[in-house]
This record gives sequence, C-alpha cells and structure tokens, in this order.
Amino acid sequence: MISDVQQQLRAIKRGCVEIISEDALAKRIEKSIAEKKPLKIKAGFDPTAPDLHIGHTVLIQKLKNFQDLGHEIIFLIGDFTGMIGDPTGKSETRVALTRDEVIENAKTYQRQVFKILDEKKTTIVFNSEWLGKLSASDLIRLSAKYTVARMLERDDFHKRYTSHKPISIHEFMYPLIQGYDSVALNADVELGGTDQKFNLLVGRDLQREYGQAPQCVITMPLLEGTDGVNKMSKSLNNYIGIDEPASEIFGKVMSISDELMIRYYELLSDISVDEFNAVKVGEVHPKEAKKTLAYELVARFSSNEAAKKAKVDFERQFERRTVLADVSEVLIQAGSAGAWICKVMADTGMTKSNGEGKRLIKQGAVKIDGKKVDDIDYRFVAGNNVILQVGKRRVKRVIVS
Repeated sequence: MISDVQQQLRAIKRGCVEIISEDALAKRIEKSIAEKKPLKIKAGFDPTAPDLHIGHTVLIQKLKNFQDLGHEIIFLIGDFTGMIGDPTGKSETRVALTRDEVIENAKTYQRQVFKILDEKKTTIVFNSEWLGKLSASDLIRLSAKYTVARMLERDDFHKRYTSHKPISIHEFMYPLIQGYDSVALNADVELGGTDQKFNLLVGRDLQREYGQAPQCVITMPLLEGTDGVNKMSKSLNNYIGIDEPASEIFGKVMSISDELMIRYYELLSDISVDEFNAVKVGEVHPKEAKKTLAYELVARFSSNEAAKKAKVDFERQFERRTVLADVSEVLIQAGSAGAWICKVMADTGMTKSNGEGKRLIKQGAVKIDGKKVDDIDYRFVAGNNVILQVGKRRVKRVIVS
C-alpha cells in the first residue's frame, strides 16, 4: 500500500466530480495506512444489459486506481436490484427484468470486468446474497428508516409527482435496498455516477441508522458517447463496447472529436498526470494522441498484439487512402548511388532546401508510404514507386528509374 496520504488522494481525485467528504476520506486513508488495513471500496452494477461499454469503465477505472493503491475492491453485481430496475433519471416506471435475464447478463459482467481489474485482488458479490434473505418484517423495518418526504426530494421522483405521473412503491424501495448493500458490506467508500448521488447518500444515512460509520461517497461523471452530446448508451448507438472487435474499438476512438478525446483521456487512460497535461495543452498532435488512446484501450480490452494490428490496419485503410487521393507523380533517376531524399524533396518543390528536408525528417514530418522516415541519408533506388509525404499537405508519388 502506498503510505503517503496526499499521493493517494491525488490519484483518487483525478476525474472525480465530488468527494463526500475529502477530509473524511483523508482520515480513513490515514487510519488505513497506520493499521495496514485496506479500505473496502464498493461499486455496484445492475446487470440490465448483456455487455459493458467504456462508459461503465469510468467507475471500474477508479476502482482500479484504488486497487493499485492497495485497497480492497468489491465489485457488486446487483442481481436483486436489477430485477427491480433503477428509477434514476426515468420519467416513468421501467419494466423489471426477469431473474433469468439478470443472471445471464451477470455472467458477461463477471468475465468482462477482469479486462481492467486484477481478478486475484477483486471480490465479486451478488446482492441477492443478503437482500434475498430479508423477510417481510425486515423490509418493513428497513422502510421505516426513511420518509416519503425525503424520497420526494429526489429530482426525478419530484418531477414525476408534480406532473402526476405514477411512482410505484417498489421504486421507493430501490434507493433503500441499494443503500442497504453498504450496510451489509460495511463499506468505507462507494463509487457511482453523478446520477447516483441520491442513492449513495441513502447508503450513508442507513449506515448511521445501523450504527456504522457513514461511507465516503465519490461521484464520477457520466461519459458522453461518441456523438459527444448524449450519455453513452447502446440504445443511442453512441457506445464503444469493451467486447467489440479491436478494429471497431480503434476506429470508434479515432472518430471522436478532439475535445471529447481529452475527456476520454482524463477518465479512461492510465497515462501519468504530466503526460495527460501534455495532451491537454496540445503538445501532442491530436491525431497522434487519439491513436495512442485507441491503442491503450484496445490493448486493455483485447491485447497488445490486437492493438498493434488495429493501428496498422487503421493507418493502411484510412491514412494511405487520404494520401493517395489526387497525388501528382514525379519521375526521378536514381543513378548507381540512389537519389538522396532531401535533394528529391527540394528538387520537386516539396521543401525549399536540403536543410529544410533534414529538419523535417528529424521532426518526424516526412513519411514514405505512411511510415515515418528517420534517416536523413535515406536514398531512393531504381524501381521504387512510393508515396512521399511532407507534413500534411505536400504529397507526391515518386517513381524511380
């Protein structure tokens, strides 16, 4: 476990929207270090759909941060709550899933989550383990610990109530039984999206009611989908599924806007703070930064080999196609010694001088068939028929005899 409280807090705070409260979290971390006892970090996922997308992984990445800091990770699968259906953000009562649907989806979650978390250091629990054992009397006692007035403070319930839309009693039970999960696990910290804040705070209240120290709450932003506007969702077809083919993941990441790329970096990437700041201020070309992000995500969800192939395939399919469009041809004679690339660039008007050619090669701005040229002494030889690119716009087909 990292023994510096502030170092832990810096890692934890990256990308967070709110911590309730930071002082309380710092004290828990300090105690955890002193007692060499990891904190219990909990996040719950209702298996309401068969696959996870990278929007879900914002929370899982934060769990990974805690795991890397040495804390105990509890990945809670809401097989019981999933049958009720989370009313958060819903304008009407949602259809409950069957037990079979929930169990089938849960199997996928169990497999996919370990693309990010360390399986040996992660505890997976199902909340049916304790919620399924509650009797009618237990549920009545639980419901007595919260008032209808408090429930109606919640924005979505309030809107439905004032607009005379129905609210089923079981929907009031959802925040209570999600909160009871924290009691059953005696959680130190619970993570959730910003839309889950009400439910997370109910967990704190219930822990007090049951004589436990209230958990710290950390809310994470809801990740926009590839459209850059709406929350990532399969129903809106703006998602990147973590089980999609490597080429699909790579291509979808490359399709996002430069602004959205920064947000994805902050919430999904493992790069250091300094590396992130370099991307943020534009020290790295957006296209190259996007490739690096796409590579990282494909490697995480598939493998390094798959990421390498996806990158090469993308560049071959899209970048070469762009280069080949409307390209003029130049014919050169190489001679026995070959044709020096810097002289070729200067003679064909692609650079103003041999010296400029050398400088651009050193800067990585010169490519042959889409691959960067590193050697300032590179020479073309007879039989070459290649695409020479200098910067973004200077492109010629070089045919050598």
